[in-house]
Amino acid sequence: MTFEQQIAQGANTMGLSLSDDAIAKLAAYHQLLIKWNKAFNLTAVRDPKEMVSRHILDSLSCLPYIKGPRLIDVGSGAGLPGIPIAICCPEVTVYSLDSNGKKTRFQNQVKAELGLDNFTVLHQRVEQCDIEPCDQVISRAFASIQDMLEWSHQLCAPNGTFLAMKGLYPDDELAALPEGISLQSSHALTVPNTEGARHLLILGRS
Repeated sequence: MTFEQQIAQGANTMGLSLSDDAIAKLAAYHQLLIKWNKAFNLTAVRDPKEMVSRHILDSLSCLPYIKGPRLIDVGSGAGLPGIPIAICCPEVTVYSLDSNGKKTRFQNQVKAELGLDNFTVLHQRVEQCDIEPCDQVISRAFASIQDMLEWSHQLCAPNGTFLAMKGLYPDDELAALPEGISLQSSHALTVPNTEGARHLLILGRS
C-alpha cells in the first residue's frame, strides 16, 4: 500500500470525506516531511509509515471541530496540524506560528510547492505575535493548557475558542484553568494505527 493509500484509508476509517486533491496534497506534504527531516531534524519520528499515523492522521482527527473562518496554529513545528488543516479546509484562513527558523522555512517551502493560498507562516515567538485575533487557536504540542492560554490569549477573538490537542485527559490542567476560561467540550479522538489516548479540549472565555 502506498503512503497516499494509507492516508486515504486512515481518513476513511475516521469518517472523514476528503477530496482526491486533498489526499494527494497530504501525501506530497508527507514526502516533503520525510525529505527535509533527514537534513533538518524537524521531528523525532523517523519512520515514514509512523509519520502517516502520528503526524498526518493525528492532525486530521481534529477536522470535525474546525470552523474558522480564521485559525492560528500555535507552536506548529513542522506545520502540524496547521498544514493538514489548510489542505483539507481551503475555505479557512490558516496561520501557522513557530519561533524556529528552520521549521518555518520548511513550512514556507510546503506552502510554495503545494500552492496553499489560504496558509500563512509566521516566524515569531507566540507572546510577541500581534496579528488580528482569530476565531480558533489550536495547539498540538504545548507543554500545558495554562501555557497555551497565557501566551496566546491575545490571538483569540473575544468569542473565539482555544483547541488543545492532548494525549491523556488532563484532569489536573483543567482543574487549574485560569479565571474567566471554561471547558466548553471535550472529545476523545481515535487515530488509526496509534496507541494511547488522544483528546481534543475546546475552551472559551466564560
